[in-house]
Amino acid sequence: MRVDLFDFELPEAAIALRPASPRDASRLLVVRPGETLADRGVRDLPALLNPGDALVFNDTRVIPARLSGIRHREGGTGQRCEAMLHLREAPDRWRAFARPAKRLAPGDRIRFGGEGANQGASEVCVLSGLDATVEERGEGGEILLRFDLAGPALDEAIAGLGALPLPPYIAGKRATDARDTTDYQTVYAREPGAVAAPTAGLHFSDALLDGIDAAGIERIHVTLHVGAGTFLPVKADDTEAHRMHAEIGILDTATAERLNAVRARGNRIVAVGTTALRLLESATDPDGTVRPFSGATDIFITPGYRFRAVDALVTNFHLPRSTLFMLVSAFSGLDTMRAAYAHAIASGYRFYSYGDASLLFPERAP
Repeated sequence: MRVDLFDFELPEAAIALRPASPRDASRLLVVRPGETLADRGVRDLPALLNPGDALVFNDTRVIPARLSGIRHREGGTGQRCEAMLHLREAPDRWRAFARPAKRLAPGDRIRFGGEGANQGASEVCVLSGLDATVEERGEGGEILLRFDLAGPALDEAIAGLGALPLPPYIAGKRATDARDTTDYQTVYAREPGAVAAPTAGLHFSDALLDGIDAAGIERIHVTLHVGAGTFLPVKADDTEAHRMHAEIGILDTATAERLNAVRARGNRIVAVGTTALRLLESATDPDGTVRPFSGATDIFITPGYRFRAVDALVTNFHLPRSTLFMLVSAFSGLDTMRAAYAHAIASGYRFYSYGDASLLFPERAP
């Protein structure tokens, strides 16, 4: 499909730079294809679902994946650079998006952090920095880094030397601060590994989760470590020419059995966020049976995709021409979503990671 079909005008003022406070005070636009749009609040969610339905949450935890350092090359001078980690490939290897990538080459050494770095890392890492070698350079500024540390020691160093990777449309307008370390993390995050938050989950407070339990709605957790590729613009003119970056997901046997039981009793599976949806769709057979899943997925959902696992979707409002707007258009219909977004803009809904939410129902039954 032509990418320009997914374009729309968005006023700069609609981009939220801070979340609602408290987090469950966000607005919620309910979108049922063929019906009138409904302006509600996130706190209304338990009343909009049925007892026995299941909300599926992505419990990944954001790590401080933005690393600043100095490139060292034999016979050359040091140069500042930045690496945004996005996919772990081994205990000592991460794929990353680098700036400036064109000046990096395989064999280059980079020292991240060093004296004066953040205080969370071990004493060795704070004093000497974290060293890595560029092993590969790919397209679009992507590199493969092999660190001198591995496993938990590397995790500790990244936690101490890295910075929280706020989305570029927020980070470009204000500095990251202490509030973001809480705001840009779900209250149920528990599995470290994401370099971007599953932002639909940011609306859920402990009080709202209690309300969901009281309404008899099941809560199920899966894990998809969101990568920085979620922020990459679609530069191709046609969706078939766009390459999705892989992300690591885990859905175990017990969770698959719980999800299949929801469908067997006639209830709905409701994904909280496009990340949970992508993992569920990756783990589900064409007949709708959910299977255990562990590994990488680069699923790219555009209109025409037949959904297998998900009956409704809670999600934020996404960028024009983005893969996420393509996904929601596949779910509820392009014309429906263009109308919904026009209503949201006219009604003052707040967009993107710290913005408001929507509850989407499918154009056709999965």
